[in-house]
Amino acid sequence: MNEIIKKIEQAQLKENVDAFSVGDTVKVYAKIKEGNRERIQVFEGTVLKKQNGGVRETFTVRKNSNGVGVEKTWPLHSPSVERVEVVRKGKVRRAKLNYLRNRVGKRAKVKELVK
Repeated sequence: MNEIIKKIEQAQLKENVDAFSVGDTVKVYAKIKEGNRERIQVFEGTVLKKQNGGVRETFTVRKNSNGVGVEKTWPLHSPSVERVEVVRKGKVRRAKLNYLRNRVGKRAKVKELVK
């Protein structure tokens, strides 16, 4: 039974997954279905965390919209996520940036990684 599940999960993996990490500012191009039409909506924010692995891998993005913090979590290999574009790399020393939820304004920023 375990081998069958592994084969099904292998078939659902995306071949070209965009490389990004925690702390990066990204644009997520998500497909949204409205009635019988489909459109792409862009969600831009900071990656707070990446969880799990394989087909079940998810990532959470947070942004401030009109003074209110908005978070969305997407499965990385989902067909509803068209692509993830990295706007800028962030310099962080943690795997999960939950502390950003309590911060507002300039304190909620992540330093940019300069190479």
